[in-house]
Amino acid sequence: MRHIEITYSTSRGPGGQRRDKKKTGVKLLHLPSGIVVRVDGFTSQARNRKIAFQILRKRLKKIYQPKKKRIPSRMPRAAKEKRLRRKKYHSQKKVLRRNPFEP
Repeated sequence: MRHIEITYSTSRGPGGQRRDKKKTGVKLLHLPSGIVVRVDGFTSQARNRKIAFQILRKRLKKIYQPKKKRIPSRMPRAAKEKRLRRKKYHSQKKVLRRNPFEP
C-alpha cells in the first residue's frame, strides 16, 4: 500500500446526482512501475476500489512474471523434405515461364 497512491474523483454516467456529487471514481498509481489504473464504472467507491486493485494486481503480475525460456526445436525431416519439394516445384514453374529465345 505504501507504493500505491490512491486518488478519488467524481465521475459521470449512470447513477445520477449521487454519482456526480460523490467522489466514486478511483485512480491508483503504482509508483515503482508507473502503472495507472482508473475505474469509475460503478456508483460505489468501495466496489470501484476493489476492481481497481484487481486490475492493478493483474498488470503487475504480467509485468513481473519471469518469461519462460524458449526451448529450441528441430524441424522434422518430413516437413523439411516437403518444403524442399515445394521450392523445387515453384522454381520449375519459373523455368517454364522463361522465354526460350532470350539468353
